[in-house]
Amino acid sequence: MSEIVAQEAAAPPPPAGESPAGGDSAADGRQFVIFHVEQEMFAVPLAEVQEIIRMPEVVSVPLSPAALEGLANLRGSVLPVIRLRHVFGIDDIAHDDSTRVVVLDQGRPVGLVVDRVANVVSVEPGRIETADTIQGTVDTDLLTGMIKAADGEPMVMVLDAARVVGREFAALGAGRTGAGEPRGGGAAAADDAATTATGEESQLVSFEVAGQEYALPIERVQEIVQIPGQITEMPNTPRHVLGVMTLRNRLLPLVSLRELFGLPPQELGEANKIVVVAVEGAGPGAAVGVVMDSVKEVLRVGRAVIDPVPPLLARDGALGEIEAICRLQDGRRLVSILSAETMFSREDLRRVAGAAREEEQAMAEEEDRNRAARSDDEEQFVAFRLMNEEFGVPIEAVQEIVRVPDELTRVPKTPDFIEGVVNLRGVVLPVVDQRRRFGLPAMERSDRQRIMVYTIGGLRTGFIVDAVSEVLRIPASAIGPAPALSEEQQRLVRRVANIERQNRMILLLDVEQLLDGGELAAARRAVV
Repeated sequence: MSEIVAQEAAAPPPPAGESPAGGDSAADGRQFVIFHVEQEMFAVPLAEVQEIIRMPEVVSVPLSPAALEGLANLRGSVLPVIRLRHVFGIDDIAHDDSTRVVVLDQGRPVGLVVDRVANVVSVEPGRIETADTIQGTVDTDLLTGMIKAADGEPMVMVLDAARVVGREFAALGAGRTGAGEPRGGGAAAADDAATTATGEESQLVSFEVAGQEYALPIERVQEIVQIPGQITEMPNTPRHVLGVMTLRNRLLPLVSLRELFGLPPQELGEANKIVVVAVEGAGPGAAVGVVMDSVKEVLRVGRAVIDPVPPLLARDGALGEIEAICRLQDGRRLVSILSAETMFSREDLRRVAGAAREEEQAMAEEEDRNRAARSDDEEQFVAFRLMNEEFGVPIEAVQEIVRVPDELTRVPKTPDFIEGVVNLRGVVLPVVDQRRRFGLPAMERSDRQRIMVYTIGGLRTGFIVDAVSEVLRIPASAIGPAPALSEEQQRLVRRVANIERQNRMILLLDVEQLLDGGELAAARRAVV
């Protein structure tokens, strides 16, 4: 299926007095982020989008709705990630370089996994129809309307993200704002790095700085993120280097394009966005975050409308950061295409990265010195693993940890998650298969498995886990409430430890809720 594009080089100029799609003003229309799920195209209002990111690593949550991909770490916040394919009954596919997560503000950040993001468009009100006009297999209860197709363009369905979240995750959606209302996440832009320039076309990510429009080749843009709450300033660096931030456990130097171009400074706000640009020749995985006033759209343009910088302007190297000019709308709209190779001094980047590493080391040493003083603000947990995920229980709740015996005594007419009973120093102990209790696939017995013994409702009970990892001291600042994804999950997994420095997310269990009243009664009968 062909894509809707925000700006086609071959498109005729708009009628007099009519704003072009994706133009500087949205006064005559609403802006939407367009994305693909299988063969369908959907849109969400740009005002609801906080940011668009690549597929992060996620932690699966037991007893949660099937549409939940898992929980991800979004700069210290816990982000529930929802599979839109599952919501619409479409078969799952493996994630690839095109996969994106559209992060929405639903009272708290929520991510929607989409196959591919296309662009950002402005749509005149007259092109938006109600959802009852849609004919197809998609559940229209999850839509607010349809963007009427122009000649040669596919239909785009406008997603009611608040209703998707509310229906799939009733507890998670309880704090959302009303459907269709603007959210406080500010504007965001889409990037689509998977579809590289081919044939006679180029794709560019366009943005605005001081009223001027610039762009970067889409293959150089890794992602687009929000301004962080804190930027660490680095001494002895050029004025255009704002400092560094932490992005997915790596240090990202931040550069102000305003300062780099000698433009008047501007206080950073929600509209500003950071475009993460890959820098070749500056080390493996090297990247720079470029702070823009705002990100506009993804452009697909013909090579014929891209011209080199005129020699008169380029001869003295003063405009070395600009490698070409893109002419749109018969030359009425000029977009300066930046060169990622010449924009940044590699020596400056190495100096900033080195200073940042020294600062990080100093902070780590200070953290170690203050660890004892903060012991009252820490909690101890025993960490264990089930499948690929890590769980924790308060250390005071663990009576003991023992090996799994070669054989357990089966007890008839007990729930299937009760593996059997074992004699533990004269006490008959009911043993629960923790995997089966959480609805996870069974595994063959191994030497790594252990039985963790708790006292629940006065009954000593053992739970088989895949492996016990370690005893952890976790600062209170790293522990927060778990997203409410289902009633059972909310009761059992109430908190999450998000340890950014170690890139770990640990689901903290409430031991008293591991068995409900009926299950506890069944366990008691097993030992009688």
